Amino acid sequence: MAGPLNRLTGLGLLWPYLRPHRGRVALALLSLLVAAGTVLAFGACLRALIDRGFAQGRPDILNYALASLLAVAVVLAIASGARFYLVSWLGERVVGDLRKDLFAHVVRLGPAWFEIKRSGDVMSRISGDAQLIEQVIGSSASIALRNTLMCAGGIVMLIVTNPKLALLALAVVPLTVVPIVLFGRKVRALSREAQARVAEMVSEGGEALDAVRTVQAFAQEDRASTRFGESAERAFVAARRRIARRAIMTTLVIFIVFAAVGFLLWMGGHDVLTGRISAGDLTAFVFYAVLVASSGGAISETIGDLQRAAGAAERLAELKAEPPSIAEPAVPKALPKPTEGAVDFSGVSFRYPTRPDALALDRFDLAVAPGETVAIVGPSGAGKTTVFNLLLRFYDPEAGSIRVDGIDIRELRFADLRRTLAIVSQEPVLFSASVADNIRYGRPGAPESEVRAAAEAASALAFIESLPQGFATDLGNRGVRLSGGQRQRIAIARALLCDPAILLLDEATSALDAESELAIQQALDRLMDKRTTLVIAHRLATVQKADRIVVVDHGRVVDVGRHADLIRRDGLYARLAELQFNLPAVAAD
Repeated sequence: MAGPLNRLTGLGLLWPYLRPHRGRVALALLSLLVAAGTVLAFGACLRALIDRGFAQGRPDILNYALASLLAVAVVLAIASGARFYLVSWLGERVVGDLRKDLFAHVVRLGPAWFEIKRSGDVMSRISGDAQLIEQVIGSSASIALRNTLMCAGGIVMLIVTNPKLALLALAVVPLTVVPIVLFGRKVRALSREAQARVAEMVSEGGEALDAVRTVQAFAQEDRASTRFGESAERAFVAARRRIARRAIMTTLVIFIVFAAVGFLLWMGGHDVLTGRISAGDLTAFVFYAVLVASSGGAISETIGDLQRAAGAAERLAELKAEPPSIAEPAVPKALPKPTEGAVDFSGVSFRYPTRPDALALDRFDLAVAPGETVAIVGPSGAGKTTVFNLLLRFYDPEAGSIRVDGIDIRELRFADLRRTLAIVSQEPVLFSASVADNIRYGRPGAPESEVRAAAEAASALAFIESLPQGFATDLGNRGVRLSGGQRQRIAIARALLCDPAILLLDEATSALDAESELAIQQALDRLMDKRTTLVIAHRLATVQKADRIVVVDHGRVVDVGRHADLIRRDGLYARLAELQFNLPAVAAD
């Protein structure tokens, strides 16, 4: 038994979550002890009922034995009900706390970690694996402990009732342990594999459903269904292998245990016939033997459940032990109040963890004065978006420094840094919540009047008021109920409400029609007013209004100037302008 029990150490993850509820744990254990004790008391009641009631023909003893049985039944029922409630409550509470902690940890791990992890796998662990933990605390663990107590108590009562038969019964115990030891390790390994296959299935399905419009647009429903079906089949095969191993283990244990009970009955029957023991003693012995046998079978079953849960706990522990790729400073500095919004990149070099052979930025230098609007242009892969990722501190540079108002951003708390920034991206992310809640996302406590003012400044008020419930309208998954231009204006309103010192615009109008672009450009003009603004843009209107245009290629700044100056230099910017904006005629005018 030591082998399987040693492999349950992964469940140690749960103790910190049980510790705050020690009182309830103690009450659950007390209820369990009382329930086990009352079950053991049934054997004594049966012996009295047969030897002193039936054999002696005394109705008063019969009445007393019946009353005792009823009293024991009442105590057993109350103790069992209390145990069920307490352990179920503990299971739900512990798993709820564990899920909250895991999600709070994962959501802080940073984009670098999610480049190599699938969100479906992560959520499968937090939901499915945690559910196995709940089953252990709320059911399997208490069943295993209750049966262990009854098995131990039954063995003691067997010895008290008839030492000779008890010794024969105990001789069978090693035979029941052997299958558990032999099969337990394999069951645990197969449990981990089965859980991993389920996680893959959930991830595969979630990815397809998240992109369901693309799937349908390319008529790939059958392919998506086939891929999910293959994942589901792999999960089934892994589960079938685990179930087969457990079935073999359970079959062997139950056969050995109940064959031993039959043998003991045969021997005990001969002792009754020869007068060496009474019928009551044999009845009590049989009761305790069946109790020990059934408890042993239940323990073998629950050990399988505990091993599955241990595998799940190990997967959750791995998730919880995952270190953040970017760490908060031990002694953070504070930004000056009010924050001016000066930004300085000095000799910054950086490689993405998934592309370690390619420099995304190579000794990149850029200084932006407070209130200045700087446009960053360059070919795809030049490093434009990387500038934003580093400024938001999704990653840290491998060389150089990034400063805001003269303070290295590595010395700032994440929250303090990111409150000074607001980003409006080409594909804004909206949540399954109301319009108002989406606008409030950066400032959850903002009053309704400010939300409305931000929507008006973002040229969004008119279409919001035309929605069925206005600001209370639920936008659906990823804002699917709005057009691209409407989603963009909601994102601008959200940035306006945050009132950031530094604004980041990542191709915020590149995917819009002319009418939507005009409305959004007007909203952006209001948003950019008197703020430090960094713009990644391909549209001429935004580029022309910038105080400076920074041309980036292969992670380096290759030219800086205003629009007209860069066109006259006939460098990379002029070539990009000709290709992307069709500007020769505009430049001539």
